[in-house]
Amino acid sequence: MSFLARGEAGNPWFSWSYIRDNGDTLWDALVDHVAITVWSVAIAVAIAVPLAVLAYWVRPLATPILTSASVLYTIPSLALLAFLAPFLGTGRTPVVVALVLYALIILIRNALTGLQQVPGDVREAATAMGYSRVARLWRVELPLALPAILTGLRLATVSTVALVTVGSIVGSQGGLGALILNGFRASLYKAQILTATLLCVLLALTLDLLLVGLTRALTPWTRRRSS
Repeated sequence: MSFLARGEAGNPWFSWSYIRDNGDTLWDALVDHVAITVWSVAIAVAIAVPLAVLAYWVRPLATPILTSASVLYTIPSLALLAFLAPFLGTGRTPVVVALVLYALIILIRNALTGLQQVPGDVREAATAMGYSRVARLWRVELPLALPAILTGLRLATVSTVALVTVGSIVGSQGGLGALILNGFRASLYKAQILTATLLCVLLALTLDLLLVGLTRALTPWTRRRSS
């Protein structure tokens, strides 16, 4: 018998019994969601920061890099996953690749903005002290651009948490999204849909708060300047 056939009383939006009876399933889906998010954002950062530095050093490349990343971001997620699946299979790989592509524009734009906002007199002083271009980047420009980079990391992380759910259309690689999709397939199982959705929201808030704490720890000078 479907849940809709039992009426609203038998298909509530929130159910403690559902959480109690499916705790292991919820936990496994949450862990999978976190793993996909962390891997995707980490890979995106590893790609985006060098691209931002390249755009910063070679100014004519800034527009093509930003435009390419923007075009990738506009591709509908379902269409992108459908395109990647024949080449990468239906496992976790196409989901991670899609999430990396979507995170790039946020990370590149913020990193490049942070680098461009480094005061010119600071760069000139570093050059006068004998810093090479690479040394100046590592010791002066990237540290000063760190607040903007971390802001982009926060935005990309929250966005990725939401987009992971779309991966459920490729096998069962959508973390909590797989539970949401299965809830719709099970004649609109409201408790499963709402519980998985709330866990997504709580995960996004938790990761955002952790990154706020990381930002405050790594950029103490911003607090002193604001005070």
